[in-house]
Amino acid sequence: MDVNVQDTVNLIQNRSGIGKVDVALVLGSGLSSFIDEIEGTSIDYSDLPDFPHAGVSGHAPKLKLATIGGTNIAILGGRMHYYERGEADVMRFPLEVIAGLETTKLILTNAAGSVREAYQPGSLLRISDHLNFSGLNPLIGEETDRRFVALDGAYDAEIGAALDASAAAVGVELPNGVYTWFSGPSFETPAEIRATQVLGGDAVGMSTVPEVILARFLGLRVGAISTITNMGAGMSDENLSHEHTKNMAPIGSAKLAKVLKHYLENYKG
Repeated sequence: MDVNVQDTVNLIQNRSGIGKVDVALVLGSGLSSFIDEIEGTSIDYSDLPDFPHAGVSGHAPKLKLATIGGTNIAILGGRMHYYERGEADVMRFPLEVIAGLETTKLILTNAAGSVREAYQPGSLLRISDHLNFSGLNPLIGEETDRRFVALDGAYDAEIGAALDASAAAVGVELPNGVYTWFSGPSFETPAEIRATQVLGGDAVGMSTVPEVILARFLGLRVGAISTITNMGAGMSDENLSHEHTKNMAPIGSAKLAKVLKHYLENYKG
């Protein structure tokens, strides 16, 4: 393990009193309120050397360590995006730290736009696969043969089934679909939304995919859920903006919180 990763792992373990983490979560735009609902040890990203500050509003740049129902969890209240630095691997160090905490499962969340009329703002979508429309990859520059990561099982079927079961238990609809990554920060054009529909995408967003690739590279099993905050460009008369995303995210995040809490409380390892 890299010495900087080990130092950060040691810092987190000493501050929290938690050794091994069972499940880690990354919260997306407008979804950071969930971190405040969980009691535990909170550590600002600024106290964690080499952790990238989440430089977009709607994220909480802090890490929380907690135990729910006997399950040790780590929650990243925000992420840095490719469009902030132009670096696809910007979340590599935080995920290396998560792996260094002996975590095996990672749940990613995001705010996304829908390209299907069936998925309206305020709903949730479990990601079962993705399209990388950006053409970018966080493993570019990795010198070992480990860079050739298989992604046919990028979204773990067992985690997906457990999230589905939790959603059913709390009465939340959780269809599954394909997430499409655009680099951002500009929103997609109507033509790009139509192309996404033709190619089989169900939602669009500016995150998550590089983290999935990095997670699989690091041996983590992945589950992911989108909170739908808007319809894609050309599908409605909504004025697309980040402010709109932040305003709409809490509608779906209340449902998401129910699903995540049930999943964590009933975690079976």
